[in-house]
Amino acid sequence: MVESAAPPTAGQLSSIFFVNAVPFIAFGFLDNFIMITAGEYIELYMGHFITLSTMAAAGLGNTISDIMGITMATYVEHGCQILGLKQPQMAPAQFELKSSKRASSFGRIIGITVGCLLGMCPLWFMEENKDAAGFGPVAAADKEEAQIVHN
Repeated sequence: MVESAAPPTAGQLSSIFFVNAVPFIAFGFLDNFIMITAGEYIELYMGHFITLSTMAAAGLGNTISDIMGITMATYVEHGCQILGLKQPQMAPAQFELKSSKRASSFGRIIGITVGCLLGMCPLWFMEENKDAAGFGPVAAADKEEAQIVHN
């Protein structure tokens, strides 16, 4: 026997969307921010001591980011509770409807996309860090100029 359920209202679908989007914004932001920062640090500083490709440094940065993501999940969930994000009051059968599942999926997709894009903000500062550490194109040009002057 199939139980029929009333379709969720637009407000309920909107609530489902946001309840799913917000934690994924936080996760996407933290994931990319930590991955980029850790990968850059590994490439610039550890790469001097051991031979690492950029992709190996990125992979290690991703590992660190995943570990941090697991440990921060509780804090993200707690933050969502503080914000008052709660599933709408609906019958369990209503959550199983296609419209509810779509709202949930779209919330997660949009949330992770927005979070990952925001988490790319360390890239704005990376070139300056490479030059300051003596690894970027400006630092390389300075080294060449110093060699010419020295000779």
